[in-house]
Amino acid sequence: MEKQQEFVLRTLEERDIRFIRLWFTDVLGFLKSVAVAPAELEGAFAEGIGFDGSAVEGFARVHESDMLAKPDPSTFQVLPWRSGGPGSARMFCDILMPDGTPSYADPRNVLKRTLGRAADHGFTFYTHPEIEFFLFKERPEDGTPPKPVDAGGYFDHSPHAIGHDFRRQAILMLEGMGISVEFSHHEGAPGQQEIDLRYADALTTADNIMTFRLVMKEVALEQEVHASFMPKPYTEYPGSGMHTHMSLFEGDRNAFYEPGAEYQLSKIGRAFIAGLLRHAADITAVCNQWVNSYKRLWGAAARTAGAGGEAPAYVCWGHNNRSALVRVPMYKPQKGNSTRIEFRSLDSACNPYLAFAVILAAGLKGIEEGYQLPPGAEDDVWALTDAERRALGIEPLPESLLESIDRMERSELVAETLGEHVFDYFLRNKRAEWEEYRRQVTEFERYRYLPIL
Repeated sequence: MEKQQEFVLRTLEERDIRFIRLWFTDVLGFLKSVAVAPAELEGAFAEGIGFDGSAVEGFARVHESDMLAKPDPSTFQVLPWRSGGPGSARMFCDILMPDGTPSYADPRNVLKRTLGRAADHGFTFYTHPEIEFFLFKERPEDGTPPKPVDAGGYFDHSPHAIGHDFRRQAILMLEGMGISVEFSHHEGAPGQQEIDLRYADALTTADNIMTFRLVMKEVALEQEVHASFMPKPYTEYPGSGMHTHMSLFEGDRNAFYEPGAEYQLSKIGRAFIAGLLRHAADITAVCNQWVNSYKRLWGAAARTAGAGGEAPAYVCWGHNNRSALVRVPMYKPQKGNSTRIEFRSLDSACNPYLAFAVILAAGLKGIEEGYQLPPGAEDDVWALTDAERRALGIEPLPESLLESIDRMERSELVAETLGEHVFDYFLRNKRAEWEEYRRQVTEFERYRYLPIL
């Protein structure tokens, strides 16, 4: 840690960096930032920077508002979008109480606690997200349907198209910040993009996702367009997900790999999937935390194969079955360290720290309790009737935010993983969002009923 701090301080001087932005997230996953001068950084490393936690969503009540943001020097990166004049850099922070103990309200600490549980079993948790988002010609200010920057479809390549140039510039900026990108392409809907980050441990990945979302918005501003991670901005097109590949490692060995087993999937890997399936409904509110998230999971476009929708709505697993909630990919089956699973319900507007924490907790529960994995789904689950799904024992995910939070409220697993403070605040906030949504008179209602009633 001291060597990392020395590297940061030396880099600030060598590269004439005058502003250091200390980043952290609130409970809902919104990025927060405070800038400090280089002269203050040694004190920040030693003691942290004090701030009013009661002013941050879900952090603290007024009478316990004093908190500290302590920068993690391992996350130091120079910000590449500030040019002309002194530079800027950023570090993620751990949020502490005044006595130096980790804050119960810090989402990053929630994930670190869960990663600690995995480490007690000898596991390191790795993740690889495929992040989808939309580019619009301008930011909609009045609720009107947004205008996509292009009319492209899946894997389309149009020379000099905005999306093509955007992805190139965004990837260069990400790589300039030490965030490796594996793939990028145009997704299925007009204006929709996908950029896949390379495998990393879950804490690094969560930090990278938070950086990614800001970088996309910064590049969009430079190109005079607007980037949005709203799960489903269009009725007629698929929404934006964040399918995430994941695996557990024991040192250099992939704990999900067993040569000769079905799909090369080990007993640990099968139990991890079983845990995800059993607790899938419990963790949906965290993985899909917005009212709009359920339009992606259950929207008409996502149910129509011709529309290219691949949002999972039913609790099952399969081998290379893109209608399943959990998929065992076919890529590189001969390579043991490539064995992994893909969890497909996540959307790209979740809080990645909390989402990875509850996903890992569900998988670990399956391993600890020895859950048995049910048979995999071989059929297109979307094409089955309700009766056929019931006969196969395939249950639906929650169909609304209300149903999700009702299920989450009864979950000991989620309560233990998030901790009492985050658990209670999250539920209160989401119930308030649902009540506000329920009161709204929608465009659909006006269109449908005003002419006839």
